[in-house]
This record gives sequence, C-alpha cells and structure tokens, in this order.
Amino acid sequence: MGVQTWTFIIVGFTFLLYIGVAIWAKAGSTKEFYVAGGGVSPLANGMATAADWMSAASYLSMAGLISFMGYSGSQYLMGWTGGYVLLALLLAPYLRKFGKFTVPDFIGERYYSKQARLVALICAIFVSFTYVVGQMKGVGVAFARFLEVPFSVGIIIGIGIVFFYAVLGGMKGITYTQVAQYCVLIFAFTVPAIFISIQMVGSPIPQLGMGGTVSDGTYLLDKLNMLSVDLGFSEYTSAGMDDRINVFFITAALMFGTAGLPHVIVRFFTVPKVRDARKSAGYALLFIAILYTTAPAVAAFARTNLLQTVSNQPYAEMPLWFSKWETAELITFEDKNQDGLIQYVANPATNELTIDRDIMVLANPEIANLPAWVIALVVAGGLAAALSTAAGLLLVIATSISHDLFKKYLRPDISEKKELFAARVSIAVAVIAAGLAGLNPPGFVAQVVALAFGLAASSFFPAIILGIFDKRMNKEGAIAGMIIGILFTSAYIWYFKAQLGGPGTPDQYWFGIKPEGIGTIGMLINLVVSLVISRMTPPPPKTVQAIVEDIRIPRGAGSASSH
Repeated sequence: MGVQTWTFIIVGFTFLLYIGVAIWAKAGSTKEFYVAGGGVSPLANGMATAADWMSAASYLSMAGLISFMGYSGSQYLMGWTGGYVLLALLLAPYLRKFGKFTVPDFIGERYYSKQARLVALICAIFVSFTYVVGQMKGVGVAFARFLEVPFSVGIIIGIGIVFFYAVLGGMKGITYTQVAQYCVLIFAFTVPAIFISIQMVGSPIPQLGMGGTVSDGTYLLDKLNMLSVDLGFSEYTSAGMDDRINVFFITAALMFGTAGLPHVIVRFFTVPKVRDARKSAGYALLFIAILYTTAPAVAAFARTNLLQTVSNQPYAEMPLWFSKWETAELITFEDKNQDGLIQYVANPATNELTIDRDIMVLANPEIANLPAWVIALVVAGGLAAALSTAAGLLLVIATSISHDLFKKYLRPDISEKKELFAARVSIAVAVIAAGLAGLNPPGFVAQVVALAFGLAASSFFPAIILGIFDKRMNKEGAIAGMIIGILFTSAYIWYFKAQLGGPGTPDQYWFGIKPEGIGTIGMLINLVVSLVISRMTPPPPKTVQAIVEDIRIPRGAGSASSH
C-alpha cells in the first residue's frame, strides 16, 4: 500500500479513537467541563499533561528549527524543559492547594479584586489565542500533507476537527483524549527516529546515534558541519555571540512563560489531591523527556539527509515527497540560473530553494525513504500533538470567558447550564478566529508559540510567584505589573513582527534581543513595578496574608472548587 492509503488508515483510526473517547467522556456539568470532575489518576493526568504540553511546537517545529538553527535552536529545548520543571516544582502544588482552577480565578481571589481578575482574564485570552494560532498552523501543515491539499485548505479542515471534540467534551473529554494522543504522538515520533538512527549510524538509540559515525567513518555531526559550511551556512554546532544573547533571553522567556501558562496550570486541578498533583507532574516530566531527548537527534538526521538529497541535484529528478510538499505550498523552487539544478545555499541572492521549517519532522521519514506506514504514523502523531494542545488552549479561552467573565464578573447569577453553553460558544468563536489567524502566522510554529510564552512570562509569572511567596504583595502592585509587562512585550512584538513604524530588522532590535525573547525583559519590568508599587500602597488584608501563609504549609487539601 502507498503512503496515502496508509495515512488514511492510521489517521482515520486515531481520529475514530479520539472522537469515541470524547463522546464517552462527554462533560455533563461545569466541574467536569472545567476540571474533569477532579477525579483523574496521577498517571493518566501525567500523560494528558505531557500531550497538552507537547504541542505542534514540540512535535513538528522544535526539531525543524534545531535542524536549521543548529546550536542556537537549543534555546527552545532548554526553555520548555526547564520551564516545566519550574512550574511542576515551584508553582503547581501551591496553586492546586489554593483551590482556584483558572489563573484569573487565582489572581482575582489572591488580590481580592475584580479589576485584577479582569486584567488576568484579558491576559489569559491574549496569551492562549497567540498560542493556539501556532497550533492551528501545525494542524494546517499536517493536513496539507495528509490530504495533499494546499496549506490553507488544511487549516480549514483542522478547524472543523478541533471544533467538534473540544466543544463536545470539555476538560473531561479532552483529558482522556489527550491520554490517547500522547500514546500516538510519542510512538509516532520515536519509531522513525529509531529507524533513521539505525539506517545512518547503526544505533537503535537516537540519542546515542546523534554522536555516532556514518558509513565513511566520520562522526555524524562533523559530516553535517562540513555539508553546512560547503553551502555557505554556519557550522551546525557553532554559535556566535549574538546567538548566545538570544539563547539566554529566549530560554528565560520560555521558562518563565511556562510557569504562567493557563492551560498547563489547570491540569493540576483534575486530580483529587495536592499529593496527586505532584505525582502527575513527575510522570509528565518523564513522558516529556522521551520526546525532548529525541528531538536533537531527529533534527541532526533530518538536516543531514536534506542537504545530501537536494543540494546541487537536478530538479527534474527530485523524489515524490518533494513534489507533494510543493503541492502543499511549503516548499518552493525558483530556478534563478535556469540550469535545472537546485542551488540550496546560504546566500539569499543565489539560493533557489525555500523550505518551511515546520515540515522537517513530517518530511524526514520520506527523505530517508522509510516504509509507507512509518510516514503515515508521523502524520498521525503531528495531528495528535497539534490537536491536543489546541483543545487545551481553547478550553482556557472558554473558561476565562464563561467562568471568569460571566460567572465571576458580569452575571454572578448565571445558571450552570447557561455557563456551560457560554463556554462552548466561546470555544467555537475562538477556534474559527485562531484558524483564520493561522493562515498567515507571524513565524514558524515554535516561534509563534515562543511569542505566547513571552506574553505569559511578562504578564502572569510575577503575579503568580509573588502571590504565593510574598505576603506584602497587593492588588495595586499586581495590576500595575501585569498591565505594564504585557503592554511592553506586546508592543515590542507588534513593532518588529508587524513592522509598523520601523523596519523590523534584526539590527534594530533592542540590545539584539529578538521578539521571541523580549518577554524576559517584560517579566523583569513587571516584577520591579509590582514590588515598588506594592510597597508604596497599603498592604493586603490580614485574611489574604493568612491564606498566603497557609498554602505554603505542606499538607493535603481538598478538591478544587468550581465556583
């Protein structure tokens, strides 16, 4: 059977599985819709958290970016991994014990202010929407290859799929769907990596294969460095000082942004007790590590195979996979010198090949000429990764609007049935808007996601960390910090990404910091503003200070409250 047939079989089977699970676990109450009833086991929640965490950015785009950026791409690997550890150890148990299952809910109660809740609500929607735009781009890339249609058509199809099972199941349906999606995506990511590692260096362990030797006796990374330099690119394993500046700032933005991501935090309320939240965090870290330690090897394999396959080769003799990605409009070839050969070089003036970096993980098994079922499996994994995170993010948007805006702010007397209806309408509107925005995103999937992390870092992280560990932190400081932090970060991103009022070129960046890393500066500004203003204004009420003391006491707590 061909790739197309295998893809229909495997993707069709996984989709039937997801939809069946979503129907089986359909939410019947607001508590089931928001936190899955609070009764998920730590192991299942760990798998669901890993699937929620490992989005299209992790599965599709991270290895793709590393394959093109080399050493500098490690910022995504380190930032997302370190950020999850920070969240799991420093914040999640305390937030779980506080008993509020959305970030705006926590900030509204901790800072005893409807205004603080509203600011947090706006930030949550802003962050989650930016993040979900990246996921929808990933969905479009996967569907474009799967159905062999243009990228724009792929996104429209993805909108319909996400709409169906996110609107139906809420957190309960999403949780158990994500358990299935984790199994699919991790199997789909590691199997081709093992195949290619054996093929290239004879090692069945990709993590070791990256340091192995190829058939001519040279180390794989040395060979990749030589191939890169011959074409005018930098050595794969090198990085200049400018890159190191951004490695630091982007890594920090991703780490601190992780700790403020609403869709990950809410996962710790789906288990019965605080102890279970800690256990599920540990399980999730183990499950995440499987993919994150494999991604650098996948990147090195993909880059080596790509350079050997396309550089200075006749365009007319390109394999079938090349034309398939051309149909999807994610590879373009322009024969500038009319010699029929593909000039894939670093110099933009003479380079004839443009490759969307987000296709590398999906294209890698095809470039390596692996069996058709393996290629189909990778497509199914990419869809699982993108859809699982998209669903979690859309749920955050829904809960922010229905629970935090309607129930807690505009209409406290709203019935549970109407609140649930408002949540589902919110998801419907958000998925359509995100899909349309995903048609023309401000970067590759991982870069768009990095922008969302920067926004989360500059808005939520100081308010959450100070809310837990600083009794003196008050509503005035938190509100001012969140507003100034996210306004500064979003203005910087808007200026350079949309290129309004300026050229938006790298040499114009402040201190050389890319928009993906500016969230670190925004977070520091937020922190300073929050601390200064909180010391210049009255302290919080004694009852709030007592709550802050209590949540740091290491003992069990009851179920999260849904109201």
